[in-house]
Amino acid sequence: MADSVSKKSAVQLWYGAREHTKPMDDAQQEEDCNRIKVAIQGEPGSFSHEAALGMIEGAIVPCSVSAEVFNALVDGSVDAAVIPIENSLAGSVLEHFDLLFQHDVKVVRESRLRIRHNLIAISGTAVADIDRVFSHPVALAQCRRFLADHPKMESYAFYDTAGSVKQLMELRDRHAAAIASESAARYYGAEILESGIEDNPENYTRFFLVRRTADAVVDPDANKISLAFSVENRPGTLVAALNQLSAMGTNLTKIESRPVQGRPWEYVFYVDCQLHSTDEGSRTLEALKPVCSIVKELGRYREAGTSREQGIGIRE
Repeated sequence: MADSVSKKSAVQLWYGAREHTKPMDDAQQEEDCNRIKVAIQGEPGSFSHEAALGMIEGAIVPCSVSAEVFNALVDGSVDAAVIPIENSLAGSVLEHFDLLFQHDVKVVRESRLRIRHNLIAISGTAVADIDRVFSHPVALAQCRRFLADHPKMESYAFYDTAGSVKQLMELRDRHAAAIASESAARYYGAEILESGIEDNPENYTRFFLVRRTADAVVDPDANKISLAFSVENRPGTLVAALNQLSAMGTNLTKIESRPVQGRPWEYVFYVDCQLHSTDEGSRTLEALKPVCSIVKELGRYREAGTSREQGIGIRE
């Protein structure tokens, strides 16, 4: 009975309060004050942290939830934000489309990060000792085959991949492990027991670098635009909008719909389009306005993975 209670308490601790940053000395605080501040959702060592380091130099400001990231950007607490927008396996991060639409911000850069999941534990722990594995629900879902091959391991959803490693090191529980990045293991001083445990190696996440609209500068080599629009709820209106894009020869690479809050069965459509020039982006917006009730540009930027973007925020 005592063992059962002890195990239950340990599990509950994983959902306790979380301090994001380690205390800094005066020199560190002064240095960070002079650097660009970049907000991310999640803990240091997360995939968002890794993506941010590849996109912009600055002091990373971890936030608990995505709304906090955008609030910090809009109110001037930070200068930029790096957010995941789409995973090649799990799909779009829908909340982030809504937040981009709701706030006065612009996407200025896109990057692509290869996602590698690892089984991480306290140094000296054996795989056979692990009976509990903690991670973000998406990471757990992407490692189903590994978990099925280790039926002793019971999985628990956690708020963040890197956060699960942080808690693991704080609890010093040798029967628990986390699924997270190599960066998280290095940051918190943990050991990787098994690497590359994801089911599908073709696992990539697109990230956006976001700035306040007043501070956003359009890349002169931008070859992609993200925008949002809505149409009246009557026959043919969506087709009319898409026909405008087709008539311009615009290559539509993504379309996503999201419900309008408080207006059932009405939708905002989010699209990504490839551009031949930055001017084409302006013509695209003008072409949509006559057939749409709302049109908003979310940003113009260089497409990750193109020859002009090689080496900028891409980790293979």
